[in-house]
Amino acid sequence: MNKNYYCVIMAGGVGARFWPMSRTSQPKQFIDILGTGESLLQRTFQRFLKVCPPENIFIATNSIYRDLVKQQLPEISDFQILCEPSRRNTAPCIAYANYKIHQINPNATVVVAPSDHVITKEDEFTNVILSAMDAATHNNWLITLGIQPSNPNTGYGYIQFDENEVYAKDNRLKKVKTFTEKPELEMAKQFLQSGDFLWNAGIFIWKLENSMRAFKQYLPEIDELFQSGLSYYNTPEERDFIDKTYPMCKNISIDYGVMEKAENVYVLSSEFGWSDLGTWGSLYEHLPKDKNRNAIVGRNVMMYNSQDCIVNMPKDKLAVIQGLDGFIVAEDSGILLICRKEDEQQIRQFVTDVSIEKGEKYV
Repeated sequence: MNKNYYCVIMAGGVGARFWPMSRTSQPKQFIDILGTGESLLQRTFQRFLKVCPPENIFIATNSIYRDLVKQQLPEISDFQILCEPSRRNTAPCIAYANYKIHQINPNATVVVAPSDHVITKEDEFTNVILSAMDAATHNNWLITLGIQPSNPNTGYGYIQFDENEVYAKDNRLKKVKTFTEKPELEMAKQFLQSGDFLWNAGIFIWKLENSMRAFKQYLPEIDELFQSGLSYYNTPEERDFIDKTYPMCKNISIDYGVMEKAENVYVLSSEFGWSDLGTWGSLYEHLPKDKNRNAIVGRNVMMYNSQDCIVNMPKDKLAVIQGLDGFIVAEDSGILLICRKEDEQQIRQFVTDVSIEKGEKYV
């Protein structure tokens, strides 16, 4: 295993669209949302053990989840947990990880990935990551993973690639032409028909020095903030420095801040059973179904004259459900949600309303 390979797992989100299971106190990445016996974070960590040594895997999360990370991943040390005192999107998180890893190994090649993705073809995923890591090690490229689209999904960003600029060692790896954030349906249909667009998986691979160079060029104000802490990384003073510095960072994603501006960006076209698991609807697609296309998590759920539903109940809860078609039914800690699948985008608003009218303890 290559000791210069490192991984940063981003695990700081709240996952409000999975309420009531995902709550501020325990977001979706820390939950066994698939009913497998492992949380999404634990599954992600295990996945990357095939890529790099365990001591080279870092978890970036909000400070309030530090103990949850330690509880779920007892094999990692304290210095492998990057605690963000405030939410500033992905660019500051990655800049922080860059400087921290650079102090340990300036020759590192790094993969950055979210903690809440579903990957059903694990071996193919490993193959893709290792190919991208090798390419990033030997080329001055910022690499992102693209997923072969199966439908004109408007919930994903899209990446257009250039068929004329292909990596000789892996013809799945091509130069990026454009990034497009979540398009309207008609545009998404055109993307599919054109054949040169991929879904943006939000997984990034690069040689550390190339990523740091890109930050200096495209996000110098963020880079300067983290550069000022060179003497603190991986020391007892790191936490205080980050607590003071992090809130000063611009709130910006790596996509907007770097990837869409840089000219040395490549995308590796992939198919490994991917979903970003952003909504109840996406979870429904990955769960086994009964004869009426109901996806059920829970030992004591009885369905009558119901179809196309996703039901998630605590193990000790008996639920009898009759006459529902295309609904989300989920209960956790005394909170029950019943919502049409087609209206799941309203769940964020439900959470806001509950917070205002019933109090923060419910969200």
